[in-house]
Amino acid sequence: MTSRMVSRALHRSAQRMTETMEYWAAEELGESDLRNLHECEKKVTYRFRDLRFLHQALTHSSIKTLENPSNERLEFLGDSVLGLVMTEFLYNFFQHHDEGELTQIKSVVVSTNVLAAESHRLGLGAHYNVGKGVTRSKKLPNSLLANVFEAVVAAIYKDGGLEVARRFILRNIYHQVLNVASDRHPRNYKSLLQQWAQRVVSLTPTYRVVSEQGPDHLKSFEVVAVIGDKRYAIGAGAAKKEAEQEAARKTLKMLDETDSPLVEKK
Repeated sequence: MTSRMVSRALHRSAQRMTETMEYWAAEELGESDLRNLHECEKKVTYRFRDLRFLHQALTHSSIKTLENPSNERLEFLGDSVLGLVMTEFLYNFFQHHDEGELTQIKSVVVSTNVLAAESHRLGLGAHYNVGKGVTRSKKLPNSLLANVFEAVVAAIYKDGGLEVARRFILRNIYHQVLNVASDRHPRNYKSLLQQWAQRVVSLTPTYRVVSEQGPDHLKSFEVVAVIGDKRYAIGAGAAKKEAEQEAARKTLKMLDETDSPLVEKK
């Protein structure tokens, strides 16, 4: 057998293994489990090649079996993946912050309360399989919600790789970073918007005066934030700089609420 034939045989074998893996989980899981997993896939906006990763991420230790292990190991892995992604992001995003400031911001955005809030927003709790004795109320405690978020991060990482996991993390956590940074530097909205726009689409926001009213001693300005060719929010103020800060603040809020990726990079 020639080396070319061996190469082709290995390629076909790998292809069959991949195709088998995509449907393996579907054959092992019941109809209700599959329905639950597919609904969860829609919420996290990621389609798994191997649904067993997601199934394990949604399995609490209170109902684990030999066939269905709990999400504890995935939670352990997800914590590290989340830490790596956020550390690198903060390092690149806040280029003028020192190590102490970066550590403080990171400690907040990966805290139990923040991860639980994102888990709740995504609706992961509705798909989390837990034993009846775990909680006395229908509402899961923050610790469990945070754990399942980390487990889902790990499941995506195992199934799709680091870049896919990175996109999932940043898509769901970036607005928390902006919130924390805004609390620490409440009047630095222009800087926050500029750093985010340059990071995401390699563009720098500009500000255009759309209205100027009143006498010289009592001027008021309206300024619109522009990224690329797209106009965003309008801010008002007694000075241009004040109006620009307000426009930047409203734009950040708009992007947060609409989950907009800003403008597409040309």
